[in-house]
Amino acid sequence: MRILIVNTSEKKGGAAIAARRLMHALQKQGVNADMLVRDKITTDAHVHALSGKWQKKWHFLWECFTIWKHNGFSRKGLFEVDIANVGTDITAHPLFREADLVHLHWVNQGMLSMDNIRAIAATGKPIVWTMHDMWQSTGICHHSVDCEAYKVACKFCPQLQLPSEKDLSACVFRKKKEIYETGNFSFVACSKWLETLAMQSALTGTKPVCSIPNPLDTTLFSPQDKAIARKQLNLPADKKLLLFSAAKTTDKRKGIDYLIEACRCIVEKYPTSVEEWGIVLVGEGTAEFQQCFPFPFYSLSYVHSEAELATIYRAVDVYVTPSLQENLPNTIAEATACGLPCVGFKVGGIPEMIDHKENGYVATYKSAEDLAEGVLWVLTEAPYERLARSARDKAIRKYAEETVARQYIQLYESLLHV
Repeated sequence: MRILIVNTSEKKGGAAIAARRLMHALQKQGVNADMLVRDKITTDAHVHALSGKWQKKWHFLWECFTIWKHNGFSRKGLFEVDIANVGTDITAHPLFREADLVHLHWVNQGMLSMDNIRAIAATGKPIVWTMHDMWQSTGICHHSVDCEAYKVACKFCPQLQLPSEKDLSACVFRKKKEIYETGNFSFVACSKWLETLAMQSALTGTKPVCSIPNPLDTTLFSPQDKAIARKQLNLPADKKLLLFSAAKTTDKRKGIDYLIEACRCIVEKYPTSVEEWGIVLVGEGTAEFQQCFPFPFYSLSYVHSEAELATIYRAVDVYVTPSLQENLPNTIAEATACGLPCVGFKVGGIPEMIDHKENGYVATYKSAEDLAEGVLWVLTEAPYERLARSARDKAIRKYAEETVARQYIQLYESLLHV
């Protein structure tokens, strides 16, 4: 059984990390799996990059220009939607020809166009498509927010400057519907939340849909001595440390403003926390927030290795994720695997990962006050060691590589009639 995993990037972004981890998990189970990407970063021999450096950049720019033009030269929604009007035909690639099954992940930003996906479907090969957001179920948006048009037919898209009955969302929706109807597609949502939305869509709801979480190496991401981890990272040994991480901490969708407000609420209710607690930020743009928190601030910028990331989780006391849009974040799986209780909003797949007051705290959506209550509960009231054990146990049970890989192998075999 030869599996070809396709994703825009090898490592940049949650979908890329999940896709690459899945490839390695499958390989450990004896599956012949390779990965085809637009942007390759490592020297992994099983990850293959598409050729044409300048062509790849042109694809992305052309898609952006097309959206901008159809949007009345407005930037509204420019990076919140994808129309997949340009990409690379991969059907002639040797890896594609050799593959028994094609496993698509996040293929936007000029990686694959809708015509490219049509060509893949026309070969008759089974296509598994893992959904890391809602894009497969909608016309053009990655998150529909409050819009439910995708349940019938996308049009009058609220994420466009000039919505209409025949706007970009309507055009791409029709094209997706035609392609899905003729192809051998099976969709995998990483969370039960997204599975439910996909089954309600007029696009993906007509095809097989299931839910399989992203895999994680629970040997690498595992609990170890907190004092040693702090010494390695030059973090204080005597403080309660909160962790916030994001690829771009300045991305408003990651909710750092709510975390800042929550920290101020904590100080009001627990004044000694000013001296006793600290905040650790990981990701691009952390320096911008140095003066925003009432606690001592520790910036670790961008982390390049998973081993270093695991050390950070081991060094802190709670992971706080005030994200406003999420599917099944890798960060919560990583944190819990390291025995770290988590606090996050009730949104997307987060309530599936954090069991309220069992391995963390699920806060009311967009409530900085309840987010603060969650952090206070974890660090001052809860049986912390029990929370940590529960977090680790769930991570092993749900996200361990072997467990997830076997679910995918079972799906592949059912489609290949093995």
